[in-house]
Formats: sequence, structure tokens, C-alpha cells
Amino acid sequence: MVKYLKIILAVLMFTSANYPANPTEITLFLCGDVMTGRGIDQVLPHPSNPVLYESFVKDAKDYVRIAEHKNGKISKPISYTYIWRDALQEIEKRNPAIKLINLETSITKNEANWKHKGIHYKMHPQNIKVITAANINCCSLANNHTLDWEYDGLTETLETLQKSGIKYIGAGKDIEEATAPAIFTIENRRVLIFGVGMTNSGIPSSWKATKDKSGLNVFRDYSDNTINTIANQINQFKREGDIVVLSIHWEGNWGYEISDSQKEFAHQLIDKNGVDVIHGHSSHHAKGLEVYNNKLILYGCGDFINDYEGISGYEAYRDDLSLMYFLKLDAKTGNLQSLEMVPMQIKKFQVVKASKKDRKWLLNMLNRECAKFGLSVKESDQHTFVLQLE
Repeated sequence: MVKYLKIILAVLMFTSANYPANPTEITLFLCGDVMTGRGIDQVLPHPSNPVLYESFVKDAKDYVRIAEHKNGKISKPISYTYIWRDALQEIEKRNPAIKLINLETSITKNEANWKHKGIHYKMHPQNIKVITAANINCCSLANNHTLDWEYDGLTETLETLQKSGIKYIGAGKDIEEATAPAIFTIENRRVLIFGVGMTNSGIPSSWKATKDKSGLNVFRDYSDNTINTIANQINQFKREGDIVVLSIHWEGNWGYEISDSQKEFAHQLIDKNGVDVIHGHSSHHAKGLEVYNNKLILYGCGDFINDYEGISGYEAYRDDLSLMYFLKLDAKTGNLQSLEMVPMQIKKFQVVKASKKDRKWLLNMLNRECAKFGLSVKESDQHTFVLQLE
């Protein structure tokens, strides 16, 4: 009996040490696209077959060479923590209960690519430790690369994440699984995370899951029908007092414009569907953000890590600069309490702290875009960006 009491006491002590019994706020870490396939996969301990089916590049190792030509030699194989570098300390410092990323690659050994796409991302399943190394506990899969290596590739992706203890959203063996949320319980408070993808981000409509087919939770437009369908998906699981996060892959890769239809859709997700946080991604660079009725809307988190170094054409958007989003929510209402963004740069396939010059560029961009929503951002003494909330 004493033995069991000691075990129970130890569990209670561990729980209370991490999260208060009645939390007043919940901390989350969000970021944009984490693309650990292709070139990055080639420098990890278990590289996949490097054969590609792109118009110009036929070997994934070429992306390593392009990056090295830009920023210098990458010692191979890299460790599983390598890509996260300075981000690890920032995550550990804040100890967020939820760490949510958009995982933009298939995790598979499958050799059959999706024939009607020009770009295919793949990471070897044995390299999954590159995700667990940062203690990521939730991945959105409702994006335009999850099925790059056909349905067998999707199945292996789901199995690999499941075996690694990582929750996933927005994809599944059928529509029921693809629409189900990842559920986190922070003591007596539940946080539900749903994954949605829009075809305007490049997701083929044929990737939509059905009751008899695996796939993604995909929608074609911002119509009332889409709003109502997402509402039904949420209401199947939501209880009174739950906090709801919607992770959505939407719109194109480049540009800062946010259309009226996109804004109205986001507002309806909050007003009609009870969403507390909208985690938007697809753009290769960070975009503006909005606080609507005390709820955070991230229209585009930008790429967080990828193998695009040295690829020219969109330098004006500075897609080598990325942001870590740390948000605190009121545990009772889901309202935004604070948002702190940590500026990073992708260099030699890892994220490092942005320089003073690059921080200034990012801060100016954020203030320019956030001003459209009546918001401003200031740099802290720790060189992070803090959203100014009245």
C-alpha cells in the first residue's frame, strides 16, 4: 500500500511541477512549415533514396550542395538536434504545454511518387527523431506535401508519428480520423487542435479523405457550407470550457495581401465555430496577424526550417528569416494574454538567432503588416518581439 501511495504522490508532484492544478493561462509554441525532407533528409543519419522527379533537380543531394554554396559546408551526418539549434533553448526556457508545427513532408520509404505534382518531399522514417528532438507533440498534416509519395506514404507517415508518440491532425486513414482533433488536457482544461487544408494552398482536391479512403481534411472555398462543415467537426468533440485551436494551410506561398474573403472566413471561424486560435501557414514568409475579439489569427507563420537556402527568385520576402510564436491564453476563456515572437534565421539547415540587422527588417515588416489590423510590435530587451495589447 505504501508503495502505491509513493507512486501516486510522485505522479502528482511531477504534474504540479509542470502545470498548475488550476492554470490561469496556457502556453503554446507554434511555428510554420517544418520541411525536414529532401535535402535535410540527406544530411540526417538515415537518408532516403535521393531520386527526385522534379523538372530540373533529379537528386536530393543537389539541394545540400546549393545550400553549402550559399552558406558553407554542412558536416554530415548532422545530429537530430542540429536543425533546431538556438530554438531548443527558447522552447526549454518557456516550457510550452503544446508544441504545434505544420510538418510539410511525407515520412516514408515508399518509392512511388504522386504523378501529378512537380515537387515531392520525403523523410526516412528512421529520421523521426529530428522531430522528437524538440519534443514536438502535435503535427498538422493537412498540407500539400503529405501525400507526395502516394497513399502508402501517407500510411507510413501516420504510423511513424503514432509510434513516436506525436499527435497528428488533418489527415487519417479515413475522414473520421482526418477530422478528429488532437486533445491535450492541461490539468482540468482541455485544448482541442483541429487540422484543415484549403485547395488554394496547392492541395489537390483528390486528396480529400472519405469514409472509405485515407487522405486529408480538405476544403475548396471559404463558403458558408465550409464554415458549417468545420463547425460540425468541432462540435462533435467540443465540451463547455474547451479551448479550440484550428491549424489551417491556406493561400499561396508568396505575398502579404490578405483578402477580405480570407479575413471574413477567419472571423466566422471565431464567431460561429468557437475557435480561439487560428494557426495559419503556407506562405514561405511570415505575414501579418490579427487579434479579433481577443482571439489570435496568424495568417501566415512562414517557413520555420527547410532546404531552400541558395534558391533565388524571392529574396525580397526574406524567406530565410523565421519566427517562433509563443502565446499565452487565458485558461478559462481562450483569449490571448500575450504573444512573444523569437526571430530566427535558417542557415546551413538550422535555425539560429537572427542578427540585429535581420531583426530590424523583421520588426519593420511585422509593424507594417500588423498596422493594417491596428496592432504594433516592439522589440524586448531580450531581442524578442512582443505584440502590444491594449
